[in-house]
Amino acid sequence: MDIGMVTTIPLIIVVVKNKKRLILNQKVWLFSKTTSLADSDILNGMTDYHSHILPGVDDGAKTMEESLEILAKMECLGVRDVWLTPHIMEDIPNTTRDLEARFKDLKMAYKGIIHLFLAAEYMMDNLFEERLTENDLLPIGKNCSYLLIETSYFNPPMRLQDILLRIQRKGYCPLLAHPERYAYMNEEDYRFLREVGVKFQLSLLSLTGIYGSEVRKKAEWLLKSGYYHLCGSDIHHFVVLERVIAEKKISKHMLEELRFLCHGTTFG
Repeated sequence: MDIGMVTTIPLIIVVVKNKKRLILNQKVWLFSKTTSLADSDILNGMTDYHSHILPGVDDGAKTMEESLEILAKMECLGVRDVWLTPHIMEDIPNTTRDLEARFKDLKMAYKGIIHLFLAAEYMMDNLFEERLTENDLLPIGKNCSYLLIETSYFNPPMRLQDILLRIQRKGYCPLLAHPERYAYMNEEDYRFLREVGVKFQLSLLSLTGIYGSEVRKKAEWLLKSGYYHLCGSDIHHFVVLERVIAEKKISKHMLEELRFLCHGTTFG
């Protein structure tokens, strides 16, 4: 009897301890305040309005193979539509004709179910003003009524108001890419831009903190305050997509606002 008690009691204690550990782990999972983008299922059914997947044209995907790899991963995550928005700026002076030709090549190579569309992300520089004058543009949206624009991360463009007015006079609505990432912008700037008709596009990865805590805080404030019109991944490379989607966390309290932004808006 004494031997039995000695051999079984520790066993029971270990089992009980393991059960306690298991229950504790379940509670941690259930009450965790963050989740990965993959686990959140937020990408399922999403239209991605900002990506650099078109191969070999900017600082995004370099080869057709990488582009197809990114699209395959997006397909697994449930992404429905993807807008390809390569950079056009003085340092990367892509032409509309060249981008359209490269887009045709990608569509021929890709055999998946994601719907692909072509637009561009325009730096508001002298080249953009030339293209705007010539109406040589690749707009975004179902009715091609928006222009995706960006600025330097550290300084506003000269004559910003004038450029925005020119965009609107051409019949387009300015759509500002990743406003949360502009270091020089504050709440007053965001309010002004919204008042003059600029729409905002969230870079989804900003909410993971990949660009730093200040950018994440700005993104959360803009999202909670209802500033964003839509969102995009702004994905450039497969390695980043795989790592960030699986490993980086976002706040769960942001998910409902984010879900509406990804799936509940109509974008013309």
